[in-house]
Amino acid sequence: MKIKWLGHSCFVLEESTGTTVVTDPYSCDVGHQMPLVQADAVTVSHQHKDHSFISAIQGNPEIISTVGAFEVDGIHIYSVASYHDNNQGKDRGSNLIFKYRLDGVEVCHLGDIGQECNARILDAIGSTNVLIIPVGGKYTIDAETAKDYVDKIMPDIVIPMHYKTDDCVYNIDYVDDFLDYFDEECIHNIENDEIEFDRTQFDGDFETKIIVFKSRN
Repeated sequence: MKIKWLGHSCFVLEESTGTTVVTDPYSCDVGHQMPLVQADAVTVSHQHKDHSFISAIQGNPEIISTVGAFEVDGIHIYSVASYHDNNQGKDRGSNLIFKYRLDGVEVCHLGDIGQECNARILDAIGSTNVLIIPVGGKYTIDAETAKDYVDKIMPDIVIPMHYKTDDCVYNIDYVDDFLDYFDEECIHNIENDEIEFDRTQFDGDFETKIIVFKSRN
């Protein structure tokens, strides 16, 4: 399966069959230019415009924006309710955590989560091969809280998202604040915006790796 970063919190998750899911498409207000892409399904963590710009998605995708369990052409998806802030949603509302299974690989996208990690969230997520997590703070968890999530979930792969880039107009932190919590040998900067995973590569002992995509903008 492949994961391609389109910027901000938006990713294309593609199974070997060609079935694709797009996560949290964004409007141009972010500062990035959201590309027009085609998908079989779109998952939306919440209705803020930088996470729900579904008009950028071509085709006739299934839109998933509620709590539940779903299947899209062999891709299994379920969503878990959480908060966009650490005040039980009173400041910024609710958020959905999404868990996907593609070609046997478990992927968890935390959306715009703003609350601290707790037992309920850990039980709902369970184990995961790939954790996609916001790290920019201000509107989501910050780098320190993101590190706590990583320590407790213990994924094989961590992909940071929702952080400041040159074109992002939001006043959020750069990814370096998050990377400072990890040893250099754990951090892998890749020179493109896409990576491929095979279920067998996670068999046996696997030390957590941080994957940082090259920014599109």
